[in-house]
Amino acid sequence: MVNSRMDRRCFLAALGALSLLPQYVRAEEYIDIDWSDLLPEGDTVLPPALQALGAHDQSALPSQQRASSGVRTDWNGQIIRLPGFIVPLEYSGSGVTTFILVPFVGACVHVPPPPANQLVLVTTQTPYEAQGLFEPVNVIGMFGTSATVTQLAEIGYALSADRIEPFPLQSWAR
Repeated sequence: MVNSRMDRRCFLAALGALSLLPQYVRAEEYIDIDWSDLLPEGDTVLPPALQALGAHDQSALPSQQRASSGVRTDWNGQIIRLPGFIVPLEYSGSGVTTFILVPFVGACVHVPPPPANQLVLVTTQTPYEAQGLFEPVNVIGMFGTSATVTQLAEIGYALSADRIEPFPLQSWAR
């Protein structure tokens, strides 16, 4: 009887201690999502090649942005991992602290922006040393819906990045 009570106390103490650990120290607990997961049921992603058929100049205007068909709230408050490309908005030193994560190269700069439900505003406390415009990355962090307007586009989602990792282009099989 004493051993079972002691085992239960140890177990409860361990659970309590685990809750004090920061989220990023815990095991790799995140949900892998893809850009199509951000669309409402029945909606489809327009391939980048077709999106690029719009006005193709150096100054794509937010007014040319296709209307969004809505956002999904399935992953609000969840830790997710989403691959994409960086369009920098704010820097700290030589590192990016705020950027738009986009599903394909050229989005928001060379072609009209994708709909708001295909753009994610990423913020990070630790500046990310981007290798250049449109670097492919995996972003892991707390995800949610958030209507944001920038000089480039309207954005439907936000992600507070715990971790940003380079994503090898040869792995980009989407």
